[in-house]
Amino acid sequence: MGGDHRPDDREGGFILVAALWILVSLAGLAGILSVYLVNTARGLSLEDDRLRSAALVSASLELTAYKLSSSAKSLRAPAGSFSFRLDHARVSVAFRSEAARIDLNHASREMLAHLFEVLGARAGDAGAYAERIVGWRTPAAETAPDVERDLYRTAGADHMPRTAPFESVEELRLVLNLPPALVDRAMPFVTIFSGRREIDALEAAPEVVASLPGMTQDLLKSFLEQRPGLRREVRSMTSALGPARAGATLEVADAVRVWITISFDAGHRAAAEAVILLGDGDDPYRVLSWRDDVVAPGTLRQSGKAQ
Repeated sequence: MGGDHRPDDREGGFILVAALWILVSLAGLAGILSVYLVNTARGLSLEDDRLRSAALVSASLELTAYKLSSSAKSLRAPAGSFSFRLDHARVSVAFRSEAARIDLNHASREMLAHLFEVLGARAGDAGAYAERIVGWRTPAAETAPDVERDLYRTAGADHMPRTAPFESVEELRLVLNLPPALVDRAMPFVTIFSGRREIDALEAAPEVVASLPGMTQDLLKSFLEQRPGLRREVRSMTSALGPARAGATLEVADAVRVWITISFDAGHRAAAEAVILLGDGDDPYRVLSWRDDVVAPGTLRQSGKAQ
């Protein structure tokens, strides 16, 4: 009789094993589903943070444009800051006229050379770097040999100069013979959005003011000491800058650089830097550049001092 029950036992054993495998498989699928759901939730949360950050940056640019456009250009603030709360976050905004930077497409050779000297280059090298920048942005003459391109070919460069205006400050890294470390140091002081040869000496960093043709160490020291009390008028600037006055402007640029720092109540932080061009009519401003996850300055340099 015992032998008669063995086939049934084996059959029951197979059924039990199959059931166990099904349970194990279901448990595995449940685990996989659980991991998928957790990762999806995290992804959606991160995506939501990114979308909220982008919306808050856009709101910051809208407010900046509104604040600046609500005044006549002659009365427009060249720099400033403000903050607001929105969508469970505190947003801090700082802005400055792009005329506070040296424009790679318009600055003179002398100003560019002075900037590189200020940043540590030897005088002879600084002049050569400035020459290459001018060569990069200058259209090739149709009736003359293309000397600038020949320099790149002789150096074995894998690219040619643009022979047209810079489209990005990052192109400075492609200019022949410019040391990468020097380019890194120059980045906070250059732009392609100012549209003028002169700089706003009342708002520019000391390194930019020091680059003015005709500027000396003594004159720079004197100007920076006077700057907090100077008015935005020709007589004051002429007296304070002396021979360096020709390279300075009192006009505020239509291009404005804006730094935004977002602190969400939940602890997440985000930062962005954008350059906007103020306009008229239906489009009060246009975004010229936008970078996320930047290190925003804690303060604006105002007249040589933090504000």
